[in-house]
Amino acid sequence: MRAVWIIATRELQSFFDSLIAYILLTLFLGFSGFFTWMYGNDIFLTGQASLRGFFGIAYWTLFFFAPALTMRLLAEERKTGTIEWLLTKPVTDRQVVLGKFFAALGLIIVSLLFTLPYVITLANIGNLDQGEIACGYLGLILISASYISIGLYASSITNNQIVAFLLALFIGLFFHIIFGVIGDSSTGVISQIFDTLSLSSHYESISRGVVDSRDLIYFLSITAIGLILSELSLTKRNLN
Repeated sequence: MRAVWIIATRELQSFFDSLIAYILLTLFLGFSGFFTWMYGNDIFLTGQASLRGFFGIAYWTLFFFAPALTMRLLAEERKTGTIEWLLTKPVTDRQVVLGKFFAALGLIIVSLLFTLPYVITLANIGNLDQGEIACGYLGLILISASYISIGLYASSITNNQIVAFLLALFIGLFFHIIFGVIGDSSTGVISQIFDTLSLSSHYESISRGVVDSRDLIYFLSITAIGLILSELSLTKRNLN
């Protein structure tokens, strides 16, 4: 785990050195704050102490931000050749993938921590459902982990960051929208299968304050599959 920690720390530092972290924080807080407190969901006008508006916009924001974070993590290293240098060190492909994964996830968690003043403010003006809030944040972290793993895989199979970004969005689009649409427009077993594959249905379940083991298994499975595919991609490249 020491190697994973070193890689994660290095990557997290590079986010701040390249201004990516500051841009992410500014955009994320700007979007979430605007749509939570002002446009279409003015909490002071509705008189409801709820962060459902924030969780709804964050659900979409992270869909784009996670691929933007991961598109350079392996693609840039492949393009510049630094991935070969990194893999000559006493680290495994798995440690490289995990290190970069935790760096990206750590930055998103930092972004979410900056929204805690929303919770404090609402707690002071109304009765806040703490269980719902906790589950909402848990859902966002699980979504982030899933999309980061997908983004890492996309970044591991190309040298082009833009291609990695678009590929991650394309793959994520199926989980984010398409599976849900197919499930809603189908019936019987087919509908159940696609509803199970739909990320939105699992997120909605958690965001309502219900933590079901099936939802946790779903998110952890997507994350694990993405990380395994990323590791296999690196291993295959080394063998070639």
